[in-house]
Amino acid sequence: MSFHSKVLCKSLLLGLLVVTSAASAASAQTCSTADCHAEYIGLANSHSPVAEGECESCHQQVQEQHPAAEGQSFELVAEGAKLCYQCHDSYGRQLFVHSPVKEGECTSCHNPHGGEKGKFLLNADHDLMEVCTQCHDAAAFSGEFVHGPAASGACVECHDPHQANQAKLLKQPLQKNCTRCHADMAEGLANAQHVHSAVRESECTSCHDPHSAPAIGLLQKDLESLCLECHKRVSRNATKAKVKHAALYRDEKCGACHTTHFSEFPALLKSSERDTCLDCHGQDDFSKSKPLKNIAKEIKDKPILHGPLRDGKCSNCHDPHGSDYFRLLRGNYPQGFYQPYTKDSYDFCLECHDKNMLRFPDTSIYTSFRNGKQNLHYVHVTNKYKGRTCRACHEAHASDAEKLMSGEGAEFGSWRVPTRFSKTETGGSCSPGCHRTYEYDREVPVEYAE
Repeated sequence: MSFHSKVLCKSLLLGLLVVTSAASAASAQTCSTADCHAEYIGLANSHSPVAEGECESCHQQVQEQHPAAEGQSFELVAEGAKLCYQCHDSYGRQLFVHSPVKEGECTSCHNPHGGEKGKFLLNADHDLMEVCTQCHDAAAFSGEFVHGPAASGACVECHDPHQANQAKLLKQPLQKNCTRCHADMAEGLANAQHVHSAVRESECTSCHDPHSAPAIGLLQKDLESLCLECHKRVSRNATKAKVKHAALYRDEKCGACHTTHFSEFPALLKSSERDTCLDCHGQDDFSKSKPLKNIAKEIKDKPILHGPLRDGKCSNCHDPHGSDYFRLLRGNYPQGFYQPYTKDSYDFCLECHDKNMLRFPDTSIYTSFRNGKQNLHYVHVTNKYKGRTCRACHEAHASDAEKLMSGEGAEFGSWRVPTRFSKTETGGSCSPGCHRTYEYDREVPVEYAE
């Protein structure tokens, strides 16, 4: 081809492009200025083909005359999502695909021309609730307590609107999806000594509703009911026990003592077991008809602590959820000052202390509290008229003296009966308010006058 021929061809081609472009622009201008399509002019958020006047990128003319006398003179260049995928990335390659996307119904959520509200061609600004509840039940968001993102319509903070590899179109696995915002929870779960098995082994939605719920903390039901669904033994104690722990009936219920997700302390306690108990049992509250005993004051500065308390294990003696025995004790122990020994009456103490201590009037091995072989525990406790309970001489929690001997004395009505106990290498003596001074000696028995 000659040089002049090539120049002529290029000129013709350029002319054709200019004519075609001009025709397209003219066509677009005709659409955008026509009265019948005036609603698409000047939208705040226009689809880019509309904004650029490229109507023919989506629509093609199928009849010469427009408007046509019969039928449509324009049709879409492709149907459903195929039209959108001409420009936008296609969906459907992940495990879960939103049903409108799967069915190619992009326009069920998006306005193909544009709108006055939000971006992404949605008929909403930041609050997508109206868009999503076109299909999803609005009742799920009407609980008394509503999750912040749900309340503000920020649905896409948790869900991908098109496709995801997690169920419910979550952007990440459920726990990570939650801890993406709840960073303090993520840190605690990663570093805490003790993590609630429900958190470790199941999902957040086992207890929480992610959208709205009837109970504070987005719990599916009140805290106590929710906890007792899994903690069956606690449920039996809390609901059927004769003696119920008042802490379970405070507003905080289980949350008064336990954290719900993780803790540095066993049993998910908020603090050590001893400190948890003394948080309530460490104050004077005389406003109540039956105020709690101030155990913290009782044990303060005492050098001798009862073994379980020394180890910080109040629950060795008391069941914190409920008991059939007074003071939430884990076994039978007399309530009053007097209780003659019978087979089962002192089971609680004898779980740890020698069971034979109260069985034999004479012994050389079962107790050190004896005059020769005369068992003085037996003398005091088995008296069928006035058998003294352990509290007559011993403190239950702490004392200044060995063997938890009571210094101030046991409560006997309005009087505290002192023991005035004095220990020797092989025995001792006491001068309580209930009898005259008596001495005893394990090696050289004291002769008592009749």
